[in-house]
Amino acid sequence: MGAFFLGPIGAMFEFSTRGNSVNAPRTLSAWTAIGTTPGLGDAIIASLELAAITSVMMLVLVLPTMVWVRLRLPQLNRVIEFICLMPLTVPAIALVVGFRPIYIWININVTDSILALSLSYVILVLPYSYRALDAGLAALDLKTLTEAARSLGAGWGTVMLRVIVPNMPSAILNASLLSVALVLGEYTFANLLNFENLQVAIAYVGLTSAGTSVAVAVASLVFAFALLLILSFVGRPPVPVSKADEADLQTGRMVSLSGGLIGRTGR
Repeated sequence: MGAFFLGPIGAMFEFSTRGNSVNAPRTLSAWTAIGTTPGLGDAIIASLELAAITSVMMLVLVLPTMVWVRLRLPQLNRVIEFICLMPLTVPAIALVVGFRPIYIWININVTDSILALSLSYVILVLPYSYRALDAGLAALDLKTLTEAARSLGAGWGTVMLRVIVPNMPSAILNASLLSVALVLGEYTFANLLNFENLQVAIAYVGLTSAGTSVAVAVASLVFAFALLLILSFVGRPPVPVSKADEADLQTGRMVSLSGGLIGRTGR
């Protein structure tokens, strides 16, 4: 499996270190040119900012909605699932056509920053983030945890941040890393909406310097591969936890929460 991923990346790295002729020695000039190529650094920073903003917006939008539906409106679970998975069935070009009038208005009346792309990227990452978060919530006794916290006087914000989120770190990390990987590899939206992210910059650089373009592509692939590798290790518990131990852990968290609330009330 590792060779399936590392083979193409190794071939790309080999190409990026070739000289200008058949007998020319190996060189890293394509890699050193990454920092000096005009516009490339800005595109990399913009893509990283987009990845971070998209991940945060996705969590703020999707996680509370899923929790609320599971607790208050369980009959709408299938509806929410259908809405979140729908972007998989719509071609990217069709989504761009629908978004274009909105972005024309945003560019004129609000901002022409590339960070506005995060609004559409949130929709693109919905199918992947929903599945990751759904798996995490399914592993929790959400109703019991929430009712216990609410009976101790916790508000909904406290329930989310101090009860639910600490019990599903792997699911949240999985959803975030999948969102980051998708945003870093996105090309169609940025190109057709006249923005320059990492993938658009790679395409432009490739017109004048194939070696530099491939070097940037290798770096982005290695970064995304590292994120997914981290995801695979973090999502796997190092030590099997029995149901009794898990219950004790959740009880301990609830006791800690109640102590904090009682202390706050005492003040």
